[in-house]
Amino acid sequence: MIFRKDAPSGRLNKLQTKIIKCKKCPRLAKYLKQIKEKYPAYWCKPVPSFGNSNAEILILGLAPGRFGSNRTGRMFTGDSSGNFMYKILYEVGLCNKPEAINLNDRLVLKNCYITSVGRCAPPQNKPTPEELENCFPYFVEEIKLLKNIRVVVALGKIAFDGYLKWLIRHFNGILQKKDFKFSHGATYKSKELPHVLIASYHPSRQNTQTGRLTKKMFKHIFKKALQYSSV
Repeated sequence: MIFRKDAPSGRLNKLQTKIIKCKKCPRLAKYLKQIKEKYPAYWCKPVPSFGNSNAEILILGLAPGRFGSNRTGRMFTGDSSGNFMYKILYEVGLCNKPEAINLNDRLVLKNCYITSVGRCAPPQNKPTPEELENCFPYFVEEIKLLKNIRVVVALGKIAFDGYLKWLIRHFNGILQKKDFKFSHGATYKSKELPHVLIASYHPSRQNTQTGRLTKKMFKHIFKKALQYSSV
């Protein structure tokens, strides 16, 4: 498919190409290089966002997993977090398949777009504040281009805080972080907010295997997101 350069999808594609080439963070670049040397077939670059450029639901994650997105080159693809999430997205009608395997599996997102506050797999799954700040301008640009977003689903506290950083800066001090508290299912909606914000536990193996996040709980999050979209 050929996109016009002035179309939202075309500008988003251009931004993703820029993200893939990013080397702002020396620690992460070194870490990915070391992984690539051990696993030559792995992606081992910043992972681009993907989805429907006209989407009304934005799914915001933390960062690529070393053996998931960092291996396959697509967010939430190839690991337990993705396996858990895509089954739910499929059941509520937000994607065409219940699983994500690799870049050639023909997965298509419906009315949603997936991004994250960090684009590179970090050691111990913990990006530093400086690394998240380096990624922040990419998220700002995506929000600007995704003009139809009505709902933001933040997966985990770090993603939640990343969205709040954009929100507070966007409103230049009118809103304060203390007005927003992270808890699973917490929903913030008002005339002052540009999007409905829904918080969810991250579908990490630690959360799903311990029962902290169940399929029922996660499905409820996306049913709620659909209620605030026009679909």
